[in-house]
Amino acid sequence: MSIKTKIFIDGSEGTTGLRIYERFEGRDDIELLHIDSERRKDVEERRRLINQSDITFLCLPDDAARESVSLVENENVKIIDTSTAHRTQDGWAYGFPELSKIHRQKIKGGNRIAVPGCYATGFITIIYPLIAGGILPADYPVSAFALSGYSGAGKKTIAVYEAKERDAELDAPREYALTQNHKHLKEMQKITGLEKAPLFSPIICDYYSGMLLTTPFYTELLSKKQTPEEIHAFLCAYYSEEKFVKVMPFGKEEDYNGFLAGNACSGWDGIEIYVTGNEDRVLISTRFDNLGKGASGAAIQCLNIMLGCEEDKGLNLAR
Repeated sequence: MSIKTKIFIDGSEGTTGLRIYERFEGRDDIELLHIDSERRKDVEERRRLINQSDITFLCLPDDAARESVSLVENENVKIIDTSTAHRTQDGWAYGFPELSKIHRQKIKGGNRIAVPGCYATGFITIIYPLIAGGILPADYPVSAFALSGYSGAGKKTIAVYEAKERDAELDAPREYALTQNHKHLKEMQKITGLEKAPLFSPIICDYYSGMLLTTPFYTELLSKKQTPEEIHAFLCAYYSEEKFVKVMPFGKEEDYNGFLAGNACSGWDGIEIYVTGNEDRVLISTRFDNLGKGASGAAIQCLNIMLGCEEDKGLNLAR
């Protein structure tokens, strides 16, 4: 009889925690440790369950996530944190295995894993390989804009969008983070190696889940001028062995009449890459589910790597 891995989800009633919980349905290698709903903020009960677990998922606000880490007394407990709190902290593996063999090895052998932010996932998928491959200079003034479903903003915002009576402005896309201080910017800069934080414009939209992020480039400002086809070929080669990252065929957007919809990957746990534009100006876009590869799906993928099982176990990569 095989020994099951004991899992505790600290913050199991939040959007990400609930999705992680759902993904364990049908798995016979996991034993979930449950906390009574009325005791979910009880520090001593959380301490007990964290230290009883083999792996604890943190699906909490940043301060609460830091508190949970401070409760660890059992040196064998491993933490997978989905908050922003530890993504740029020393001693934490960044949970994006597709970036390099080193990233995957640090996840596999680590005991502190920080799951990337949703917007950061879309951005880093593009920028990291371009800088690593010598195509994009680290001092390039990178900009990005993104569309997101409202689920990425948490339970309170979900309730506002799904209320029977709501403000008319919610019917239209809304740009935010106008002060250029979005919480994902630190990891977007540090993980990619950019010299300056990117200019970033996120937009929340009236659909539940799904994300589309686009970065524009002047080809003459790249390390070496590249055509869209050449950049596409580079990204295809870079991610050729990765089952979660799908570089779409060049020109694929024409199948959608030249449109890319932000909600098209809802419920899917991979990420698509599109390269479009012309010889002077290139757009590179990523499309995925902010609750999938952008949150709970990525957390489960990290768990699977740590356990040594198939990375897509319990996840949806069927298209």
